[in-house]
Amino acid sequence: MTEFTASLRPILFGELLLDHFPDGSVVLGGAPLNVACHLRGLGIQPLLVSRIGDDEEGRLVREALQFWDLDEQGVQTDPERITGAVQVQLERGEPVFRIEPDRAYDFIEAHDVPQFPMGGAILYHGTLAVRNPVSRQALDYLIKRHRPPVFLDVNLRSPWWQAEELRTLLERANWIKLNAQELDVVADIYRLPGKLPEERAEALRALCRAEYIVVTQGESGAFAVCAAGDVARVRADASVTVVDTVGAGDAFSAALLLGLIWRWPLQDTLERARDLAGFICGVRGAVKRDFGFYRRLRESWRI
Repeated sequence: MTEFTASLRPILFGELLLDHFPDGSVVLGGAPLNVACHLRGLGIQPLLVSRIGDDEEGRLVREALQFWDLDEQGVQTDPERITGAVQVQLERGEPVFRIEPDRAYDFIEAHDVPQFPMGGAILYHGTLAVRNPVSRQALDYLIKRHRPPVFLDVNLRSPWWQAEELRTLLERANWIKLNAQELDVVADIYRLPGKLPEERAEALRALCRAEYIVVTQGESGAFAVCAAGDVARVRADASVTVVDTVGAGDAFSAALLLGLIWRWPLQDTLERARDLAGFICGVRGAVKRDFGFYRRLRESWRI
């Protein structure tokens, strides 16, 4: 099992963008930024690796990075392409995304990425930011050069993924997080055995030789299967009044990363991930600029 110390630094590779809601509101987003904000609020300084445009939207991203006191060294500025954007529609309370193509984060340059920390790193990424060969090659280069352990947050966004590329990402990940619908997709790709989600998740974990796989199930909670053969579970918090679920999965991932960094027991990690995701479901957008909330969480979690 991979060993960690508290000095481990998360490297978050992927998309930076703005979410446009039907009511005209615009919210900064992209899974790596959402995860970064949660980590920063909880006392960790991640390194974001992405690319934004030299435009007003890009300046909004820079302002957000400064507000959260996030390290900007890995955020590149593209002089030609514009900052990422997503049109968000809510259908029965669930977000549906229309993601604009050919944006700055599709063209991340590997040679512009700062050196990984000497004390150790964990590399987080999803699937959206590797839809373009340029950013995909940058990710491949960083993994081959630094050989960090990899946390894959699957985050499938049609039509921006292909089965063969997904296989590559899954099979080099140390930890994998996906939702129930994504597990069904992956089970079809690999023709995984088993009728129960836990059986298919374990078959995928064994195939990829991952240390654990976490499956989120919305109102049914979440579960994890791990290499030791254990299954951990949490129920959803029924007391949460859902405003929208945008960013809930990113909050869940942030807590999973914290669990790896601080070596929490998996059951404790899942419970804390459930709590953080539940809080985000109760607010509009993917993050909450409430440092008091994070301070209380740090006190509760003793970090």
